[in-house]
Order: sequence, then structure tokens, then C-alpha cells
Amino acid sequence: MELKAIIIDDEPLAINVLRNYISQVKELQLIKTFPNAVDASAYLQSHEVDIIFLDINMPILDGLEFLKTLNEAPMILITTAHEEYALESFELEVIDYLVKPIPFPRFLKSVNRILKLKKGSSTNGHNGHKEKANIFVKVDKKKLQKIYLDEIMVVESLKDYIRIKTTSDKFIVHKTLSSFTEELPIDQFIRIHRSYTINIDKVQVVEGNSLEIGKTRYTIGRSYINDVKEKILNR
Repeated sequence: MELKAIIIDDEPLAINVLRNYISQVKELQLIKTFPNAVDASAYLQSHEVDIIFLDINMPILDGLEFLKTLNEAPMILITTAHEEYALESFELEVIDYLVKPIPFPRFLKSVNRILKLKKGSSTNGHNGHKEKANIFVKVDKKKLQKIYLDEIMVVESLKDYIRIKTTSDKFIVHKTLSSFTEELPIDQFIRIHRSYTINIDKVQVVEGNSLEIGKTRYTIGRSYINDVKEKILNR
């Protein structure tokens, strides 16, 4: 299995580093490099590639805006000197976010992940870059935490923060419950109280004006109760 890759970056030094790294991985073939996203976009109209190593800050069209123009994007590895675009990048379903200067072990870790996804794709007949549904949340000033949606049990309001309780952990996130609930699939999650949003699939017991998830009882708010019971019972 050999994956075709292109590099989009306006820094010759950065291109040379990636070119050297790619040459050391026998499963990768570097097809072409581009100093800007506009030229790369034209190339992709008539050529198929498996991986794009994509810088963000570039002239004419930046990397994230370029990514939004793609109808069916290849697997994307962001390569940038800036950390602040990580959350937006992951929301665009990139495979990984590599911050320059990129150490070779970090590069190799990302590539190995892609190879594993591609191997699973050829075995199962699915697109290798698709994972089960997830969301990234900022759990401190720099750290982004991936959380799989089917592992979320309850999201609790803490005024300007929320506590996300999963099947294996808890995370505190600087975000309101309303804004976070809007990011979740409406067929899987529902607000049951001004302080709680729950994963419908995790409900074990419904009794009166409360429900039970993971042996913990949660009150259903009076204004929510009809919608909550209907949605849970019709799930």
C-alpha cells in the first residue's frame, strides 16, 4: 500500500523537512508540492491524492479556507507554527494537527495512524478517515480533548463552565450548557433541565419527574418533561 501525498506550504524550508520525512516512510509517495492553496486546488480538480500536508497561514487563500472549499477532502494533516487554530481544524475533521517545528517521531505517529485507518478501510470497505462520531473540547488553555459522543453520559451546567461525564472520565470545559448542547446531535442528546443535558441511550430508568443514568438520579425540569419522556420512549 502506497499513499499519494502532496504538500501545501509557502515556506521552502518546511517543505524540505516534510519531503525528507516522507522519503523515510516507504508507504508514502510525495507527488507534488505547492506554495499556495490556489494552485493545489486546481491540481486536485484532475488528480486524486490520499494525504495533504497543509499549512494554514498562506497568501491568497489560507489553509482552513481552502479546506472548506473541498467537497470530498483527502486525509488532512495540518502543519503549522500556530497552535490557536487547532479547535477549528478538528471541527473540519482533519486527521491531526502538527505544530512546527515538527519532530520526526510526532510526524511518524500521525502517518502510522493514517496507515492504520487505510488498512481498516481496505478490510472493511469504508473510508479510512472516518471514525465514530466525536467532538473536541478545550480542557485547558492549550489541550484539546477528543470525546466520543457515544461515551458521553451527562453534561452538567456549572454557570460559565460545564462538566462532561463520560463512561470513563469527567472533563471541565469553559462553555455554557446551551452552546454545547447545540453542538450535539439532537437525535441522541436532549436537555432535561436547565442544569443537565443527557445522552438518551444512557437512560436506564424513567420514573415520575426523574431519570437514572449510571445509578445517578437526575430531575427532569417541569418545562422539559413532556418532550423528554416522548423522545426517550420513542427512541
